[in-house]
Amino acid sequence: MGDELKISTIPLLESSSTGTASKIQTLGNIIVSVVGTGILGLPFAFRIAGWLAGSLGVLAAGVATYYCMLLLVQCKEKLASQELTPETETYGDLGYKCMGNTGRYLTEFLIFISQCGGAVAYLVFIGQNLSSVFKGHGLSLSSFIFLLVPIEIALSWIHSLSSLAPFSIFADICNVLAMAVVLKEDLDKVISGEFRFGDRKAITSSIGGLPFAAGMAVFCFEGFGMTLSLEASMKERGGFASLLAKAFSGITLLYVLFGFSGYMAYGDETKDIITLNLPNNWSTIAVQVGLCLGLAFTFPIMAHPIHEIVEGKLRNSEWLRKVCYKDGENPTLVGKFGTYLSRAILIVVLALLASFVPGFGEFASLVGSTVCALISFVLPAAFHLELFGSSLRFWEKALDYIFLIGGLLFAAHGTYNSIIGF
Repeated sequence: MGDELKISTIPLLESSSTGTASKIQTLGNIIVSVVGTGILGLPFAFRIAGWLAGSLGVLAAGVATYYCMLLLVQCKEKLASQELTPETETYGDLGYKCMGNTGRYLTEFLIFISQCGGAVAYLVFIGQNLSSVFKGHGLSLSSFIFLLVPIEIALSWIHSLSSLAPFSIFADICNVLAMAVVLKEDLDKVISGEFRFGDRKAITSSIGGLPFAAGMAVFCFEGFGMTLSLEASMKERGGFASLLAKAFSGITLLYVLFGFSGYMAYGDETKDIITLNLPNNWSTIAVQVGLCLGLAFTFPIMAHPIHEIVEGKLRNSEWLRKVCYKDGENPTLVGKFGTYLSRAILIVVLALLASFVPGFGEFASLVGSTVCALISFVLPAAFHLELFGSSLRFWEKALDYIFLIGGLLFAAHGTYNSIIGF
């Protein structure tokens, strides 16, 4: 997606991207960029893996993601010490300086695919929740997804992301409310005596249970491409590692608690989006509708980097530049129409993909196990080895190879288990 573009999805970051953000502001940016709707699928991952395996999977994903984020910062500092210009600002820049054009194309391709996966997950999430709220009206999940298409096309034609930023904040508020309602229902079940610990499995018999939970967890730790931007936004960059450790400790414990409590409350009845397990009352409906509204209006922000990449590639075509741009820069009427058309086509394609997705949980784990794992573990380890090479101590080099090889194996195994299902 070109991680420099994802800055626009984080409203708090726009005002502090020039190295003026305080620790509190940076902490808020980290939380906003990492925590998303994926957390609502964690109880389902615990159901697939078991409460112990699920907890271990989330903890492992959190620690590994944090460590690899630090690898990226080390790589940036190494390049800065060599006084290379221009400054390494994005993940794509780092890929280019480590592996040339191949590194840039690979990095940006994987981020593009992960962004598409996130956009599709948004549509699936909205479709499943609307199907739950309006069940009995004869509309399928695909129908709800395609009903969104005209709205999303119209919103995608708004080029000012700042006008959509309040809806991103609204979605974050809805996420917090949803988590609060779910936790309340979980506690009510425990207090009422419906909860029986012995009925919940610590580790399921499914071989792919742990990788499935880890894949979901990796998907939940979204925002990896924001690492360099978050570090650069700090006024006191030396404290970034410590602040990131505190943020990840809190987020990881929250993920474990949320997944554990959700699975304990509903057991084998846990659905792939935990809000679908909630009782059909006004508070549940309000939360689900609020989540859907928030995500519907933040979907264009999620899709914006995709549009930018597609349109950037189109502008690089010489014959298109002659037809669509005056003096190679200012778009003609045909160019403007082409931009609107390409955005509409992309929204339709994403909706088509979403209509074939069997469920939010399986899809989120698939995305987490493949492109997210490659972006979060494999590329940072490869870049670190490329830049530091023989200067690394034995244990540092061994860790890099563990992340490099382990990440590739995890991606292959996670993909296999997500595809065949459980």
